[in-house]
Amino acid sequence: MKRRPRRSAPATLTALVLLAACTVVAAVAIQMIAGQTPWISYGAVEDDLRATHWSDRGPAVAGGAAALVGLVMVLAAVLPGRPTVLPLAGDLDSGASRRGLRGTLRTAAAGVDGVSRVKLKLRRRRVAARVRTDRTNTEGLADAVRTALEQRLDQIDPARRPDVKVKLRATRSTS
Repeated sequence: MKRRPRRSAPATLTALVLLAACTVVAAVAIQMIAGQTPWISYGAVEDDLRATHWSDRGPAVAGGAAALVGLVMVLAAVLPGRPTVLPLAGDLDSGASRRGLRGTLRTAAAGVDGVSRVKLKLRRRRVAARVRTDRTNTEGLADAVRTALEQRLDQIDPARRPDVKVKLRATRSTS
């Protein structure tokens, strides 16, 4: 099970741009039907387009921008995003949410004696824990946190086991 995030940002952006364009066209059409002066004159737009040549800089810039936006939208739709549910070993339909896994690992690291604060980043192939302690003697604390995280990962048993990296920072100095 590898649930991927929905591509809601590109879809929302596309929908808003199309909604704005349709709103402008509908408003201009209603103004023309009502006999009022429209916001955008079709005659003025037609004259501007007839005066523009393909060799001018404007059409080249507009075409390049449209191609770039289209490429970004295609890449956003095709490339996989970060999984929202990480697969677990064993049953085919078992998985753990990224948020739940991060919280469980943070709790395991915070449970080590001497740890005052934990910041945990869950990457695709690595778990990076930044640990703060109030102890002056930090010998073995990083190894204890790493062991706690690895034991918790053994209990969870993800399909792809991430490497564990621990950075330790003491708030008190030894002098």
